[in-house]
Amino acid sequence: MTEGHGHELLHRRTVFEGKVVRLYVDRVRLPDGREAEREVVLHWGAVGMVPLDAEGRVILVRQYRHAPGETLLEIPAGKLYPGEEPLQCAQRELLEEVGCRAGRWVKLASFYTSPGFSDEMLHLYLALELQEGEASPEEDEFLEVVRISLDRALMLVKEGEIKDSKTVAGLALAALYGEGKFA
Repeated sequence: MTEGHGHELLHRRTVFEGKVVRLYVDRVRLPDGREAEREVVLHWGAVGMVPLDAEGRVILVRQYRHAPGETLLEIPAGKLYPGEEPLQCAQRELLEEVGCRAGRWVKLASFYTSPGFSDEMLHLYLALELQEGEASPEEDEFLEVVRISLDRALMLVKEGEIKDSKTVAGLALAALYGEGKFA
């Protein structure tokens, strides 16, 4: 199997298959003919959205994240179900996590979250013209909804209070969009 740029997949060994990720160890042939192992995490993908209300406040969620062992301030986000369209997932997650529907959606970007070991693709949206409703987080989600100005959220990035990558990217792209630099 040829992978690209002279890399060839020789063998794939499944190490773990869970609800969120699958972990493989791949044996590959490098462009110079040597062989190497690569650990690969496969993920269905995810979405994140920057909900911006009529007062220019962004709606964030504060939640404990087990992997880093910290409570983080993040944009609402969620995992894609197999075959689910990213916008459909964003609409579902916005309603579940913060109880809002958006009258207008703007696609900001899609990017690999950590391509050195994972194929997870994250799709970012700006959610505008919000209509308030009732949040209904999943039973294992404990979220606090926080509304702050976009400028304050960006300052929290600078101060190191917001350190989640999708949130940093989403806030920066939303600010560029608001300045007319990212249409």
